Amino acid sequence: MITCSKIYRDIPLSHRQPKHPGRCSRIHGHSWSITLTFASSELDENGFVVDFGDLHYLSDWIDDHLDHGCVVCVTDHKIEKLRNLADEGLLKIIEVNQASCEGIAEFLFSTFDQMVRKHTDNRAWVQKIHLEEDSKNSATFEPKPQQ
Repeated sequence: MITCSKIYRDIPLSHRQPKHPGRCSRIHGHSWSITLTFASSELDENGFVVDFGDLHYLSDWIDDHLDHGCVVCVTDHKIEKLRNLADEGLLKIIEVNQASCEGIAEFLFSTFDQMVRKHTDNRAWVQKIHLEEDSKNSATFEPKPQQ
């Protein structure tokens, strides 16, 4: 197996932790960075795991869904208010199970892994994702190896 990585930086994205006892319960934003590690057992005809120049489908998804968006928990007790704000065009929301850095990393892993597998006809996949919240906090998601 061989791997390579791609970094997407300076993504303005907010989130909210509805059960947090402190200030994280309010909508607040960070500048996020996403590092994707791709893997493959065989290289393509150009000798690539993935062609960095052909990853526009990932950057387009980031621009469409994350850039100036807000990650919210599907179980947030204010979800209907947030959805109404989205319907009015005042908020772009992404609904996830957990809006923590760890939960967002897991959500993004699942999203991007499916996209990469589809785009490469299952020749390549996302091995892990490293998500940075500003330059101070981070989470890495890597699934357990399949047995």
